[in-house]
Amino acid sequence: MAKMMKNENGYHIPVLLNSSVRGLNIVPDGVYVDVTFGGGGHSKKILDSLDENGKLFAFDQDAEAHENAFEDSRFKLIDQNFAFIKNYLAFHGIEKVDGILADLGVSSHQFDSGERGFSIRYEGELDMRMNQNQELTAKQVVNDYEEDRLEFIFKAYADIRNAKLVARKIVEARNEKEIETTTQLIDVVKLLTTFKKENQFLAQIFQAIRIEVNQELEVLKKFLLAAKELLNPAGRLVVISYHSLEDRLVKNFIKKGKFEGEIEKDFYGNPLVELKDVTRKAVVPTEEEIQLNSRARSAKMRIAEKLD
Repeated sequence: MAKMMKNENGYHIPVLLNSSVRGLNIVPDGVYVDVTFGGGGHSKKILDSLDENGKLFAFDQDAEAHENAFEDSRFKLIDQNFAFIKNYLAFHGIEKVDGILADLGVSSHQFDSGERGFSIRYEGELDMRMNQNQELTAKQVVNDYEEDRLEFIFKAYADIRNAKLVARKIVEARNEKEIETTTQLIDVVKLLTTFKKENQFLAQIFQAIRIEVNQELEVLKKFLLAAKELLNPAGRLVVISYHSLEDRLVKNFIKKGKFEGEIEKDFYGNPLVELKDVTRKAVVPTEEEIQLNSRARSAKMRIAEKLD
């Protein structure tokens, strides 16, 4: 496997960097938002496309990401969850924007920080918080949730077939001793699958817990609804997702204007939608991009344009 290349601040090369920024169809003097700043790769590319009148706002609730902020009068990094994008842009006097980019999921930098508890590869405390100031942690989910609630999150957020057994095994183990670290959790559940599928199984369990800790699907829904209202006519929304739950929400929202159910139509049978599906089919990384960053393998990008 090719080694993942990192930029100078230790963050991996952004996924779909060129195609995502190109998808914004940038107007040089426009207003743009990068709601997942991270290492600043996408933001830097956007700034390079703006003139002196352009503006870029970025969001990131991870304190470590703020160490990568730029010294640029056109740029503002906001320390908040992007679910509240509309409120915080209004605070800065911004009512409408020309483009919004979201690279969802956990950054490679967070995965590689063992103490954050995101990865099955490193020992660390069960944390998984993207916002280190919030109260709920993975440790609380694993040790305090009722068995039926654990079963639900494993089934709903990771499609684990033996979710009931996984939940029961965790409850039995924590009754003996509190589960505090990633390796302790792995030791509890790893025998519930075959050796061949162990890594995939463990990754699914960690994904389900992480989604619950950070309420990722609810945050995504709030963000998409706000993004649609914020966009100017012909403004672009670019979203990169990493698992089917996210991609399904994004796809349905772009095509139907809602997250589930059939598309609504007017009296004459015309679809009642406010966004145009620019990509139609999800854009995926090239083999070259995957070689540079193996995390890109699961990425899917969708682009929407606000209708007049």
